[in-house]
Parts: sequence; structure tokens; C-alpha cells
Amino acid sequence: MEFFHDVNIDFLGKKWYFLAFSLVFSVAGVLSMAFWHHIPWGVDFRGGTLVYVRFSHTPDLGQVRALLDRAGLHDPKIQPYDQPSLNEVLIDLDIRETSEKDLSQGRTKIINALETNAPAGKEDLNNASSLRIKNYVMDKDPMHLGTDADAKYTAQTQAIVDFRDKVHGGVLNSLDQLKSAAGVDPAVAASIPDGFFLSDFGVRNVEIVGPQVGGQLRTQAGLATLYSLLGMLVYLGFRFEWIYGIAAVVTVFHDTLITVGAFSLTNTDINIKLMRREKLSDIVNRSINQTLSRTILTAGLTFLTVLALFLFGGEVLRGFSLALVIGILIGTYSSIAIAAPILVAYQDWRIEKGKRPVGMPVAKAK
Repeated sequence: MEFFHDVNIDFLGKKWYFLAFSLVFSVAGVLSMAFWHHIPWGVDFRGGTLVYVRFSHTPDLGQVRALLDRAGLHDPKIQPYDQPSLNEVLIDLDIRETSEKDLSQGRTKIINALETNAPAGKEDLNNASSLRIKNYVMDKDPMHLGTDADAKYTAQTQAIVDFRDKVHGGVLNSLDQLKSAAGVDPAVAASIPDGFFLSDFGVRNVEIVGPQVGGQLRTQAGLATLYSLLGMLVYLGFRFEWIYGIAAVVTVFHDTLITVGAFSLTNTDINIKLMRREKLSDIVNRSINQTLSRTILTAGLTFLTVLALFLFGGEVLRGFSLALVIGILIGTYSSIAIAAPILVAYQDWRIEKGKRPVGMPVAKAK
């Protein structure tokens, strides 16, 4: 099938227009990378701290940014995370160390910035650690357990934390909800409001990518690009002529330069990941499901056309059309059922060998 018949456009006659177009965008990109926005590396490449925050309502990103700015956290990158109904945002802070102290520091800064209704003398239950909750109920001893308090209040604390994190996704709306929590004694639930209050958010997770890991990833990305260009040059040079290889390499470099320049001109981060804290198998599963409709539409429509060719094209085209039918089916199947498991298996193998999974953070805290 052809959309155009007997086309005779003088593309080479327009070469100066094309070259001018490429030159303008290439130079603009280079100037932006050198003097304006530079290369806007995502946290994977530059290092930094990612804080996942869940709200009890749809968050106002402008208000969140204003609160963080007021607390001294200037120009944070804030974006919705995962499904909008979860009311969760990802906050990218420029904290690049990898110690446990810095993990806690990023979490504490976010909490202090967003807690605008904290009563004096009370702690936020949505962001309280299990240790803080246990120490409180141990001191309060609402069940009058005396010397037998430790084990039983440990179980009570775990029930509260599980109810908050597993049942309500880390954010309670009312302290009265604890009255219906499984395993929480009524006396314990009644004592919580004396020492705790509820904010409208919960810090779900904190992750840090160290600067060394980011630099390593930048180096690997640069080397991968260089090796692919050299490989293309060598193959095309031997297979055809060197000028073909040079032309192909220049073209790919041109495309890469304009693409990276566009990221710099629009000040858009390169490669920031929104599902980092989930298992790779969960991320891959979700990705397959999110693109399933597009896969069915794209491959399905092509398949129907090829199937009609196979059924009604006659004997002359039967072998050719059968190959297309099988190719579409197996190609779609292998993308989902073969490629994805291989990727996950490779990452699991790296973990077993003691290596850091590709693209994963070096530290994590909750």
C-alpha cells in the first residue's frame, strides 16, 4: 500500500533549509546546556533525595511548593506520583549524601514544612514512627499492665501502624478511626488523642541516590552512546562504504544533540522515575497493563488486516500472509511474556551476585 504515487520532490534542493533548521536548534541546545539551564539531569544521574508524600485530599502543588520554599527548601521538583486518586506526590530534594542521617533529614524537613496545624505538645500520628507510638503508650499505660506492658504494647503499636499504613495507605483522617482498628484495645485508642494529632499528609518513603552512583550512571550512558556510534560506524563502513557509516553516525549524533538540547531548553529533567520504590516485577506488570490498550489497538488492527489477507488473499499470498499473522502474534506475545521476565530475571541475578540493580537507588528508608 502506498500513500504517495509518482513522488518527485527535490529534497536535496531544499538542503540549506534543512541544515539551517538543524543548525538553529543544535546551537540553541548547546547554548542552553552551556550557559542557561545546563543539562537538567534527573535524580538518577545527578544524585539527590526523593520523598514520597501522600495526602488525605487532592494536593495543591502550588501550595506545597510555597510551604517548602518558606521552610528553606527552594526550587524543589514536585510532581504527582502514580494514580491521581492516591493523592501522592514525589518531591525531589537536592540532598545528595547517602547516610541514614540524611535520609532522616530529608523526611524531617518535609514534615516540618508541611505541618501547619501542629498543636503544642502533640505529635503527628500520620508521621510518627512505631517507636514513638510505643514509647507513648508505654508511658501512658492505658491498659494498666504494669510490668507486663512491653510485649502487649508492642502488639498494640504494631496494630496501630498496620491500620494506618496497610488499611488507610499511611494517612488517617480522624483519630476516631482507631476505635474500629483490628487488634487495638479501646483503652489504647482512647488514649491516643492526648498525645497525638493528625496532619493531612504522611511521608510514605524516602530514597537517596548518591552523587557517585549518579556520576557512574552518567559515565555509563555516555560510554553506551559512544560504543553504539562506533559500532554503527564500523559495521556500515565494512558492509558498504565509510561515508555511509560517517553519515549515519553524524545523523544519530545530530538527533541526540537536538533531543538533549530540547530537554535543556524546556528545563525538563532527564529520566526521573515515578515508581522507583516498587519491586521491578510490579513496575513491569504495571507498565504492561498501562500500555495494553495501545498494544491491542496497534497490533490488533494490523493483525485484522493481515488475517484478511491470509483468509482471502488466495494461495499465492497464503505463505507470505501466514508468516505475517504468526509474526504479529508471536511478536506481541514475546514482548509481554518473554522480554519482561528476562529483564526481571537479569535484575534478580545482579542482586544475587551482590551488584546494584541497574537504575535503582543506593539507600532507602521509610
